[in-house]
Amino acid sequence: MRHGFVKAAAVTPELKVADCIYNTAQICAQAKEAADAGAKIIVFPELGITGYTCSDLFWQERLLASAKEGLRKIVDASRMWDALVFVGLPWEKEQKLYNVAAAVSRGRLLGLVPKRFLPNYAEFYEARHFTPGEGAISWTEFEGSPVPFGQNLLFVCREMEGLTVAAEICEDLWAPDPPSTRHALAGATVLVNLSASDENTGKSIYREALITNQSARLICGYLYASAGDGESTTDLVFGGHNLIAENGTVLAQSPRFTNGIIYSELDIHRLRSERRRMTTYQCAENPAYEKIPFHLEVGETALTRAFAPLPFVPDDCGDRARRCEEILTIQALGLKKRLLHTGCRSLVIGISGGLDSTLALLVAAKAVDMIGLDRSAILSVTMPCFGTTDRTYRNACELTEKLGATLKEINIKNAVQVHFQDIGHDPDEHDVTYENSQARERTQILMDLANKSGGLVIGTGDLSELALGWATYNGDHMSMYAVNASIPKTLVRHLVRYYADTCGDEALAGVLLDVLDTPVSPELLPPKDGVISQRTEDLVGPYELHDFFLYHMLRCAEEPSKVYRLAKKAFAGTYDEETILKWLKTFYRRFFAQQFKRSCLPDGPKVGSVAVSPRGDLRMPSDACVRIWMQELERLQAENV
Repeated sequence: MRHGFVKAAAVTPELKVADCIYNTAQICAQAKEAADAGAKIIVFPELGITGYTCSDLFWQERLLASAKEGLRKIVDASRMWDALVFVGLPWEKEQKLYNVAAAVSRGRLLGLVPKRFLPNYAEFYEARHFTPGEGAISWTEFEGSPVPFGQNLLFVCREMEGLTVAAEICEDLWAPDPPSTRHALAGATVLVNLSASDENTGKSIYREALITNQSARLICGYLYASAGDGESTTDLVFGGHNLIAENGTVLAQSPRFTNGIIYSELDIHRLRSERRRMTTYQCAENPAYEKIPFHLEVGETALTRAFAPLPFVPDDCGDRARRCEEILTIQALGLKKRLLHTGCRSLVIGISGGLDSTLALLVAAKAVDMIGLDRSAILSVTMPCFGTTDRTYRNACELTEKLGATLKEINIKNAVQVHFQDIGHDPDEHDVTYENSQARERTQILMDLANKSGGLVIGTGDLSELALGWATYNGDHMSMYAVNASIPKTLVRHLVRYYADTCGDEALAGVLLDVLDTPVSPELLPPKDGVISQRTEDLVGPYELHDFFLYHMLRCAEEPSKVYRLAKKAFAGTYDEETILKWLKTFYRRFFAQQFKRSCLPDGPKVGSVAVSPRGDLRMPSDACVRIWMQELERLQAENV
């Protein structure tokens, strides 16, 4: 359970209607299988000990007694399982029959949760047999001991802070005000649903959407186990459609019309982090709830769930295309508003032939199209100097021409040489002064051209560069509107590729594809044999790693050891552990040291869930210490030696 992961299982066992002996044996066997596989929370279907489709047999004394005997056997068998297990059965209390979820752990019946909302429409007739449960806690007896009975039960793990489980049953989730909402607001981070949802056309789509949405609204893990093959087919068919969802994402789901077990790992720490961040999520102690402790052995949960190596880029091609179009529109609309508000007549962009300035130019073209301005209002300025290669220079010029912008070339070599003389710098010393003097000269030119043309300087730097501080302070760091400020480098590539794929201009697409094929470089050092000599990723590390680190550190607030663990899994076969740890240390060191640059960022539109604007998502002191984060990384490095 290290790093907050807990393995969960949703189970649909083999079943025979009204054969509690057979069903109990199947439940015990599959609970053992799940527990042996490492599952700590195991959920079975609604009324699983008897079968959901017993109908009027629920009134039979023999069935009720056999169901209770089955529960006794499950409780006794649970002594050998390191898990919290939920099973369903009918339960008589004060001459009324209830459809309940029994919570079992380590030889104890911890509590009984009755179903609140009983469907009595269409194919359902539950009110014929059962009484609706209430939230208020009362007591019933099992094996001579009192057992809490009611909806308001929270099962709290003593060994893992934040692992609090609550239950609801099938139709409870379909109701306008599901009990799970109240449970989550009382502190439950994991909701289990024991269900018997029959199959008909289109229902599985709705079911999945309902569960996914509820897990998102409640910022919780949601385990859904449904009845399957073995239930009576007199009028209905049950598909055993099981799902495990977490905060709006389906982690695992079974194929319908099959019985079996699905597994995944819930990230309790991530859920707690999300709830802390969301000020509108008002979780509070509720005195109406009974907290019941349970115990689990502490150990490291093996991870089977996938972690996307590119968290900012959708895997699905269709989703990615929609995301790219949406982002380009957001960027362009932001720029359009700023242009109209200021009354500026032109947009000034420093075009280098690299990815970021290419994206900024594409956004500028889209913005002026929205306004109805001619694209000649975009002043695209190429400023070759010591490190400029023929390839990037050619791409900058051709891109400007293909888009219909106005090209202006200003060679800055002489101006920078004069500046070196003014400050007494040796031009043969290729240090940070040598590099940054070029960047600041370019920014000065852009600002002055904007003044001269009544225009705005459009910033080109991206989110990944801002996270690492890979920008010259008051050089490319500064602009009048920064359209790429919340676009990570891995996403910049896909935005440019999407434009190339959809622009309908073969010549323009060719230029864009060559830009994509060009190594990322600030081109501030002289080329070697006409080829770029300064590759950014050789200096600060691969951007795909840094974007992964950024997402999990900033968006998910995860500790360095967890980010490292997830990165090892996400990039297995691509980067070795030593390389990942090396660049993770670089990331944390630079992220903290370079906050002063982010504290005075220009305006720019937020497009995703991660941004570093000091006016929005990141309120961080510029002099915060990185010590405790680096201590953990040094410990990891010592362990790996």
